[in-house]
Amino acid sequence: MPTAYDVPADMLISRIVEELKKETEIKPPEWAKFAKTGVHKESAPSQHDWWYIRAASILRKIYFNGPIGVSKLRIAYGGRNRRGVKPEHFARGSGAVIRKVLQQLEKSGYIQKQSGLGSKSRVTIGRVITSKGHSFVDKLSSEIKRQIPELERY
Repeated sequence: MPTAYDVPADMLISRIVEELKKETEIKPPEWAKFAKTGVHKESAPSQHDWWYIRAASILRKIYFNGPIGVSKLRIAYGGRNRRGVKPEHFARGSGAVIRKVLQQLEKSGYIQKQSGLGSKSRVTIGRVITSKGHSFVDKLSSEIKRQIPELERY
């Protein structure tokens, strides 16, 4: 059975976006139309469905790299902060957007928190994909693989 490793990322993310739009738990908050995706950006995203694209991308990243937390995702979605005549520096992505997307994906049952033992109490290690999320991504991957027969060569 094909997995997410067997299909191109752009095709998988666009297919996940189509399915996430049907979910009732996943929808952009009211402030999302004004929000930037990081301090390194000049303006808000111009795509009207950017929230679903970010949610699909985060779901794919958790599928590959889980357990992963907000801090690592902020680094993954960060970029070059151009500061005029001063040297550029790396800036992290928006944590509020990532946290809200993670909460919505948890509510829909695709991901869950993984806890571990800390020095004094249980601490959250990060988010991992659930069996529902794993089968969801694998099902879409197999649909993409069936639609495009030339991918079977790779």
